[in-house]
Amino acid sequence: QQDLGRVRLLGPLAAKLDEIFRHRTERLVRRDGTVSYGARFFEVPYELAGKMVHLVVDPHTRTVVGVEDKDGVALGAATPLDKLANRHRRRRKPRDPQAQPASPSASVARSGPTLIDTAYLEHYRPIAEDPTSEEK
Repeated sequence: QQDLGRVRLLGPLAAKLDEIFRHRTERLVRRDGTVSYGARFFEVPYELAGKMVHLVVDPHTRTVVGVEDKDGVALGAATPLDKLANRHRRRRKPRDPQAQPASPSASVARSGPTLIDTAYLEHYRPIAEDPTSEEK
């Protein structure tokens, strides 16, 4: 009774109580885009492969809810790994915009017209410029 004067309402924080009290555990994302928690594997966004993340866990149900970075910014969902559904799925690493070109010929600068440009010019050149028509 004597502390009632110091009690305040939570306001908008009341709606976020469950989110505030969720547990966070640090995990390294494996190269295949999975993390482990409680002897189970979970899929996280593949872009996080090789990075440290925080798994957000509901302490009451002990289920993984999502993934956050060290600052608490949500990075995506964490879903239980379904080995049967994923056994035939092909995985590709996301393309890095700063990555080197795959073939060495793609990085070589050309100093003249390409074969396509040459063929185009040959096909659409006027007949008057054709050296075979001048000989006739």
